[in-house]
Amino acid sequence: MATRYYPAKDSFLVTLLNAHADRLGPVFRQSQDFGLQIIYTRIDRDAANRPHFTDYYYRVDTGRYFYPASTVKLAASALALEKLNDLDIPGLDRNTPMFTDSLKDITPAVLSDTTAAGGLPSVGQYIKKILLVSDNDAYNRLYEFIGQETFNKRLWENGFTAVQIKHRVGVTGIDPEENRHTNPVTFRQGDRVIYSQPAAYSRLTFSPRHDLMGKGYYNDKDELVNSPMDASQKNRVPLADLHGILRQIIFPEAVTKARRFRLRDSDYQFLYHCMSAQPEESAHPHYDTAEFHHNYVKFLLFGGKQSDNINANIRSFNKPGWAYGFLTDVAYIADFTHHVEFMLSATVYVNKNGILSDKHYQFEETGKPFLKALGEIIYEYELQRAKKHLPDLSKFRFDYTKRLE
Repeated sequence: MATRYYPAKDSFLVTLLNAHADRLGPVFRQSQDFGLQIIYTRIDRDAANRPHFTDYYYRVDTGRYFYPASTVKLAASALALEKLNDLDIPGLDRNTPMFTDSLKDITPAVLSDTTAAGGLPSVGQYIKKILLVSDNDAYNRLYEFIGQETFNKRLWENGFTAVQIKHRVGVTGIDPEENRHTNPVTFRQGDRVIYSQPAAYSRLTFSPRHDLMGKGYYNDKDELVNSPMDASQKNRVPLADLHGILRQIIFPEAVTKARRFRLRDSDYQFLYHCMSAQPEESAHPHYDTAEFHHNYVKFLLFGGKQSDNINANIRSFNKPGWAYGFLTDVAYIADFTHHVEFMLSATVYVNKNGILSDKHYQFEETGKPFLKALGEIIYEYELQRAKKHLPDLSKFRFDYTKRLE
């Protein structure tokens, strides 16, 4: 697979980061060791409120593999809504009850969902759980509905040709061949079948890869293997593609129709609301906020930390991922009070001993504080940056006192 480097257009971002090197700490000072990659997009609006983008890159390199973890769930959310639109069946929408049959020796059936208001699973309910708390099972059910082949082909058609989505997440014991199989799915209203999708098998051919992770890892027998883990069968989404997927969702009007997700305005509004909401702002699911606290999945600018100083007018429309020591967040951040908006994506590898699956990662002490500081530095710069036209951000603003149902 061809490697692509993203050289800086100028020294702006490097100069800004260097000016705050002490604040950014060891991750920035030893950026090679931490696998640091950053993309910052400055957004300028014209008189008609159309966005114009200037992208800045720091150490972005598709040749350096990082495990995307849960960041793949944002694309799954968009593609599941798109598939409902493509099917174009009366009575079929994101709220239609969705029942997943089992696949022998692979995944079980899902016939109920106690987190939903009506106790039944649906595409909309899965998307809420994905975007509010990064629920793994919710993603896996959307992966099965979309199908591995469609998942990849649609992203490739949208311009993300280096992407490879090969598997479910958060489950063990499912091999690459089994991940090509996806479950039968039926949408029903009462006893009436709206749409029935049989079990499917993906015959998609992927470009060969030689991605490796870590210095060693624990295998399925809990034995330490003192060599890098072969990641060639893992999901792969370069940071520039994660950033691009987010941009296509946040700014569909800035993308040609051929490269857009086939979504309706109501789909975008649903995604924006779920992406920017906090766990306590959801009625269904209802979350235990001791575990799923404010800022639980908000890393850039917020550090994933509960805060007493909550500003509801600053929102992160984002999707993070964390696994194997890789910590990534891809965000569009909007401050409605000060008319600030920007896109920021970053990935960092915080695994000091280089051993995978030993759970000794430095997400809390190193990774999240770095992402918080990085977000703060860009936000503070944006606060004082002069703009010819202030953005109208009204389409991204929601009444969060009305809890997500």
